[in-house]
Amino acid sequence: MKLQITGRNLDIGDALRAHITDRLEQVAGKYFTAPIDGRVTLEKEGVEFRAECLVHVGTGIELEARAHANDPYGAVDTALEKLEKRLRRYKRRLRDHHTNRREPAPSFAVSERVIEAGAETDVDENEPEGLNPVIIAETRANLQELTVGEAVMQLDISDRSFLVFRNGSEGRINVVYRRGDGNIGWIDPDFITGAN
Repeated sequence: MKLQITGRNLDIGDALRAHITDRLEQVAGKYFTAPIDGRVTLEKEGVEFRAECLVHVGTGIELEARAHANDPYGAVDTALEKLEKRLRRYKRRLRDHHTNRREPAPSFAVSERVIEAGAETDVDENEPEGLNPVIIAETRANLQELTVGEAVMQLDISDRSFLVFRNGSEGRINVVYRRGDGNIGWIDPDFITGAN
């Protein structure tokens, strides 16, 4: 297992690093025999600690979990418990749907932009006054090629509110998202416009 452990606003000692490594290998080893890549970030926020765990399983799916606690061990353990539940759910879904992707899902580079509301940018005549956000951060990310079922599964086992992906069967960019009623919605731009 390739594992990257990072500390923000704190130094991660050898004992905590060994605890995280052992615990993550134990959690991942229950469900997958193939090596998994992982990243754990531990950050001190005031009096609390926040742990973020992200693992890439062999099929190209990313699972993530976050937790807060008053001590670093508690934050890591809580996040890894959430991650274990998601790994179990993911493994069960793979077994139930008999979808064994043998190779990782292809990825494509895309840009993500974070916009600050109320900031000045180029003004469009049709925009209301004061609705001129500015880009304050830009991030490069990978866009995976997935089936709709795989995208729904990845969204369901994450904390995200939406997932943008390239539809493997159509080749178009699609979005799956969590609806307010708890269900998952799917946006296929060509389906919406009626183009075939």
